[in-house]
Amino acid sequence: MQIDFAQSEASTLGIEWEIALVDAQSADLRSVAQEVLDGIKLQDGLGIDDEHPRVTQELLSNTVELVTGVHHEVASARAELSETLAEVRRITDPLGVELYSAGSHPFAPPELQPVTDKERYATLIDRTQWWGRQMVIYGVHVHVGLDHSAKALPIVDGLINYQPHLLALSASSPFWSGNDTGYASQRSLMFQQLPTGGLPFHFDQWSEYEKYVADMVHTGVVDEINEIRWDVRPVPRFGTVEMRICDGLTSIREVAAVAAFTQCLVADMSAQLDAGRHIPVMSNWFRVENKWRAARYGLDAIIILDSAGNEKLVTEHLADELTRLAPVAKRLGCEQELADVWRIVTEGAGYQRQRAVAAAHDGDLREVVLQNTRRLRMED
Repeated sequence: MQIDFAQSEASTLGIEWEIALVDAQSADLRSVAQEVLDGIKLQDGLGIDDEHPRVTQELLSNTVELVTGVHHEVASARAELSETLAEVRRITDPLGVELYSAGSHPFAPPELQPVTDKERYATLIDRTQWWGRQMVIYGVHVHVGLDHSAKALPIVDGLINYQPHLLALSASSPFWSGNDTGYASQRSLMFQQLPTGGLPFHFDQWSEYEKYVADMVHTGVVDEINEIRWDVRPVPRFGTVEMRICDGLTSIREVAAVAAFTQCLVADMSAQLDAGRHIPVMSNWFRVENKWRAARYGLDAIIILDSAGNEKLVTEHLADELTRLAPVAKRLGCEQELADVWRIVTEGAGYQRQRAVAAAHDGDLREVVLQNTRRLRMED
């Protein structure tokens, strides 16, 4: 199977942001995505059967996904997200629906959430059964353009080296079906139960990746390449590498911060490859352990840095990396957004805020959701 990698301008980016629809009073999930999408299409002069370019459906009918176009700078992508969010609110506000963004909803029973009426989603649930019905989860994905297909697989490996950093920053799913799981990110461990979910495999050559995809299609594991749902993956039709590690983030500022960090990392790795250097490949057992540590401990995780097994507190290594990437951010025009990465550390990640709110309200998880929606509205 030949898989062509589209031409793309280096370091351009696009963002996908999954957002839950919740009742403004009860804080429970509301399965009104179709009504919201129909309203937005009508608002923008589109037909009901047309696809909206910036708001799309997801697996569950309590979810919409905000999608940006291609941008050179994080600031313009952030501005587009803000405009789209305002457009969605013009539909959701009259419905008594608030917008909620975190890795999971803290108390909604997963088995009661209706699935979007599309054949591919029905097929997924039929195959995955109980695990598929647990996917009441929300994330943030960032695409970054590459100027050559030869860079795609090394940069996938490189971004996996930073999985614990990105996951710790975004971790926001400590509660599941009304219980505190003890984890910072329940979502990341839940999602990897799906076929082709989780950590990517390492390939030395593009032909090996093509062989993998061909095997998956031939054996019926997937019907399309986009059903390979790795935490980081190449996206040949866009000419990008897609970072899919992050839990849902509670504000546009946080989304922009993670997007800037991702863009800077990819741009830096691309420059290293241009200079003839190699991207280190972490041992698979260390990659698995790093993901688990970040999911379990969040910003308190001690992570493995290299195949020699050297370790460091994730926030200490993150501080080093933000300093190292500062010149890259200046060149890309995302200095402020990259600086906001450290603001997440100092103000606390989503899982820390959620637990603090629950503790302050005698374990009331409804208040956890409502605080989240207020924060998202305040920082639109």
